[in-house]
Amino acid sequence: MAAPSNATPGPPAGPGPVLGEHPGALAGLPLDWAALRRVLVVRPDNAGDVLMLGPALRTLRRAAPEARLDLLASPGGAAAAALLPEVSGTLVTSPSWQRAGVAPAPDPAAEHALVGLVAAGRYDAAVLFTSFSQSPWPPAYVCWLAGVPLRVGMSKEFGGALLSTWVPSPEDGVHQVDRALHLLERAGAGPADGADLRVRVPAAAVESAPHVLRAAGVDPHAPYAVVLPGASCASRRWEPARFAAACRLLADAGLTVLVVGTDGERELVEQVAGAAGPGVLALAGRLSLTELAAVLQAATVAVTNNSGGMHLADAVRAPLVALFAGTEEIGQYAPRSTSATVLNRPTACTPCRAFRCPYAHECLDIAPDQVAAAALGLAERRAA
Repeated sequence: MAAPSNATPGPPAGPGPVLGEHPGALAGLPLDWAALRRVLVVRPDNAGDVLMLGPALRTLRRAAPEARLDLLASPGGAAAAALLPEVSGTLVTSPSWQRAGVAPAPDPAAEHALVGLVAAGRYDAAVLFTSFSQSPWPPAYVCWLAGVPLRVGMSKEFGGALLSTWVPSPEDGVHQVDRALHLLERAGAGPADGADLRVRVPAAAVESAPHVLRAAGVDPHAPYAVVLPGASCASRRWEPARFAAACRLLADAGLTVLVVGTDGERELVEQVAGAAGPGVLALAGRLSLTELAAVLQAATVAVTNNSGGMHLADAVRAPLVALFAGTEEIGQYAPRSTSATVLNRPTACTPCRAFRCPYAHECLDIAPDQVAAAALGLAERRAA
């Protein structure tokens, strides 16, 4: 299934009000973006979500050219900041409003510490980015308590004065990149500086990544495929045995296959590579995120789940096969910046938003030979 090229249209863009919107919408406009000197960008989510924020960061940098842009991010998301040159610094936190599952016992000290961390930055403004299912009001409250005078965010529901400028949300189906740009445009930050993902791979990572490959017995100048079998939750992961079978087919076609993951994904990576056999190498925990970006940048092709690895491959223009589970709508997250083939099986339960599939994972019932054929087709086009 090919990735959709157009986002679901939302309400008219621009800084002006729209007939029928809540009377509290777009209060506080116009904002003097160019006068800002210290801006906090809030997106404490996964690395892929931070990478999709790239076009909005470029737009924000153009609107506030003299401002320091700090990113409030989760530990995983903060790692992606090194690839985004617009980011000046990071505030790393795991805030309560982002935690899923059973709620822990209240820890007021942690909340006060976060308020103090934000207050210490003496920010002129905070821009709160969220997905369609997230709320800006908890981080807006933190920023309000921290004394940040301008607080810009977007949601379906009204939450009072916690946001100094509240932008009503577009339709849920809008791609997450376009959603972030919609917030800035309606808040008067100007038109987007492109909607494609771009990263700047640090020179140190470009230099060190080939050494990591050589140490693993890989010629960094020979054609190779990068396979990323991990994802943030089990419901987004294609079966390890199918990944292994696809790796075997790619290796039989003459590609060296690198199965890559974090140290926490070591068991999964080694399971896939071990079952695939000769010519398929396990690289778990050996590459930093910036080094992985460098490896993907030079890859012949990449195969991923719907994951941060998918967005990173998209950002460095690696030809990409993405196995997209039915947890989300494809149009909200699909790769759009590189040559990509998105594979998925439509199911009645899509989008389920589940961390674990309660059925038989029918949305990822995709044959390894179909994945390998798609990857080899992209590899041939890249070689040509």
